[in-house]
Amino acid sequence: MIFIDIFVIASLTQIKNIFFFLYMMKGKNMKNFFKSFVCFCVAILFSFSTVLADHDSGGDSGGDSGGDDKPRVKADIKIATEGAYPPWNLKDASGKLIGFEIDLANLLCDYMKYFNCTIVENDWDGMIPGLVTGKFDAIMAGMSITDERKKKIKFTKPYADEVASFAIMKGSSLETLKTKESIFLKNKELKKQKKKVRKDLETITQALAGKTVGVQTATIHQNFLESGLVGKVNFRTYKTQDEVNLDLEAGRIDVALAAAVAFVDYAEKSSKPVVLIGPKFSGGVFGNGVGVGLRKPKGSKMEQDEFLREDLNKAIRKAKKKGKITELSIKWFSFNASI
Repeated sequence: MIFIDIFVIASLTQIKNIFFFLYMMKGKNMKNFFKSFVCFCVAILFSFSTVLADHDSGGDSGGDSGGDDKPRVKADIKIATEGAYPPWNLKDASGKLIGFEIDLANLLCDYMKYFNCTIVENDWDGMIPGLVTGKFDAIMAGMSITDERKKKIKFTKPYADEVASFAIMKGSSLETLKTKESIFLKNKELKKQKKKVRKDLETITQALAGKTVGVQTATIHQNFLESGLVGKVNFRTYKTQDEVNLDLEAGRIDVALAAAVAFVDYAEKSSKPVVLIGPKFSGGVFGNGVGVGLRKPKGSKMEQDEFLREDLNKAIRKAKKKGKITELSIKWFSFNASI
């Protein structure tokens, strides 16, 4: 560092002397002098940058070997998805995993520097336990980032937004439900919501009285129904969203709650008269966007888990910057869900 300081001082002194010489020469042979002066400045800058680079690398010209303890060989990881939450993730007629998150996972894995990926299928209600026990290394399954989940696992930065909505079959008495178009929840306490939000929640509470609501188990949607924000709700849980949709269609439940895009996708593909009612929910128990779920770094895989989160965040930033997440969300959702 002392050497760099001396080098800079000496260089600045030389430049000062040159400017003084310029002043003295005024119009005498200035053209040739300026050519020499420019060459001198370029040489000074090149030498200075070389010194700095050598200093920052500790004098090691070996590139990545200069104190970088990240893995040199790509590690193999497994990313779990449900395969039953269209259009986020689903299976085609042949049983192949497809969907927004399958395409995005493959893209992120192409961008990642230190990891090779395999996408595996896992039941939704076993996602977090499977991650924590090491059955797989990451979750991409429409999982919203919530405070409750962050007590057990970590998340990357969000890659998409998700709003929730109630859905009914056309002709239901609930079709006349009138509320604001969207509601952002501050938290899970009714008394801490804004006055207009409380009014809409009370309207929904009255509308749901005596009705049975269907919801996928272990989801933010179940958490919302259990929060008391819409009173004491009679609800039925299902293992998959497909089962919720089928019982809604069959009339075994009066109304369902899930991601709005899940109902829109079902209506388009089944041609069933599914209608969204009430507001689009976000915030509070519904979380702050959808991200990749990861283990909290600890134990023998602590270093790898830390690198994985860092690598994924870089890949997500790159995908956003290139507009790839926007492209994929429009392909699968018909609107931009990038966050």
